[in-house]
Amino acid sequence: QVQLVESGGGLVQAGGSLRLSCAASGRTFSNYAMAWFRQAPGKEREFVAAITSSGLTTLYTDSVKGRFTISRENAKNTVYLQMNSLKPEDTAVYYCAAKTSSPRTKSKEYTYWGQGTQVTVSS
Repeated sequence: QVQLVESGGGLVQAGGSLRLSCAASGRTFSNYAMAWFRQAPGKEREFVAAITSSGLTTLYTDSVKGRFTISRENAKNTVYLQMNSLKPEDTAVYYCAAKTSSPRTKSKEYTYWGQGTQVTVSS
């Protein structure tokens, strides 16, 4: 089992920044690819970013490329999502997720999930 706890969400004005963190416990963190997903009210959960277990390769959805950065510190069992130039359409609950092997963009591929953290961007 892997337990994931997100933090760092909040209310920010458009153009601002937030840094989300996801702390993992349980099994060996460095064995897992990690990802961030988000879900806005009335919408399906969507992929945001992912990172390989080593941290050497990252994936992003087109709408956040150049604005968001996913990273990880295996020594701290933590994955981050740095979000810059935030837009109102980034408003959602953000979830981190873990899976073995390579990262994927589909939520059904991920085994472990956090409880989510709310990000609200005001215009």
